[in-house]
Amino acid sequence: GNGPPRSLLRPIAPLASLLAPMVDAAADPATLLSVEAGVATITLNRPKEKNSLGGPMLNSLCDNLKACMEDDAVRVIVLTNVGNTFCAGANLKGVGEAPRYSLVDLVKIMHEGPKPIVGRLNGHCLGGGVGIAAACDVSVINETCELGFTEVRIGVSPAIISVVCLPKMSRADAAELMLSGEKVPAAHAVKVGLLNYAVAPGELDAKVNEIISKLVRGGPSAMAATKSLVYRVPSMPLEEAFKWTAGVSMKCFGSQEAQQGIMAFSQKKDAPWVPKPKL
Repeated sequence: GNGPPRSLLRPIAPLASLLAPMVDAAADPATLLSVEAGVATITLNRPKEKNSLGGPMLNSLCDNLKACMEDDAVRVIVLTNVGNTFCAGANLKGVGEAPRYSLVDLVKIMHEGPKPIVGRLNGHCLGGGVGIAAACDVSVINETCELGFTEVRIGVSPAIISVVCLPKMSRADAAELMLSGEKVPAAHAVKVGLLNYAVAPGELDAKVNEIISKLVRGGPSAMAATKSLVYRVPSMPLEEAFKWTAGVSMKCFGSQEAQQGIMAFSQKKDAPWVPKPKL
């Protein structure tokens, strides 16, 4: 016969059973990604594990963030969750695939990437989860949720996320929240500067959409340059900061994007990068 010998066909059944667990994992990824009208939504999708940062979660989240940062069709990234906890920090059980990324990698991808990230925080933020929430460029939290640097209570410290969180808070608030390990209401996290808005559960989407509608009006290159100012300038010595920002300014003013934006402004029209409203 022309087909392969029968002996080669037999292993198919065991192979299928070997692949079954992989198929299940693919059907229920640790994060979900959807892109619509320039807005990418990444959803933390492990509610039973309180979206804790195990290997599968870190890998899926970082892979999806990198893909969005590199995709020209994506203008804004929304980070949200399934379940009552946005993220409970480190996965203390350590099950599942080995992480290809660290928490440091995650924060760097968030801060160094060119696209703005909006936190749609529809759940509690604990431990490292506070760091991820605070690493979003603009964040809105469901006001019924709590937030806590709970690390000290299990004998560890909020070491890596302190790099993200300390610049956003006064020393008084940071010392109290980090040393007490206490969970505080969402509104308090906004008051101390960790997050931007706390809103009623029914208003979460309206507030997030209001923020997105402003962010998509910025030129993509201008947004990338401006985001880098926010995260780089505060730690620079004064003269270095002026020198570096002068270069950023010249590059922006000399760009085709600026020409298009200034022309649209003078003609009282939307710039070409603003998504067209749906009819």
